[in-house]
Amino acid sequence: MKKRIRLTFPQDLIKEPVIYTVARKYDIVPNIRRARVTESVGEMILELDGQEDNLNLSIEALRETGVEVELVEGDIIQ
Repeated sequence: MKKRIRLTFPQDLIKEPVIYTVARKYDIVPNIRRARVTESVGEMILELDGQEDNLNLSIEALRETGVEVELVEGDIIQ
């Protein structure tokens, strides 16, 4: 199963390996579709691939870490 999400990282998490940690823990494959990172904020569109339960757990883990997560519907402009 695949899900597309928009992540907004607070300044204190920009340099942390949050995506790597969650992907490894929940056995999901992240595909970065778009990203914009500055000194004060990070924004990213990710496509996540994996089992539905693992995707849901990984999204919840990102939220608990302090990352804002929104589900994205439709196509992403390349």
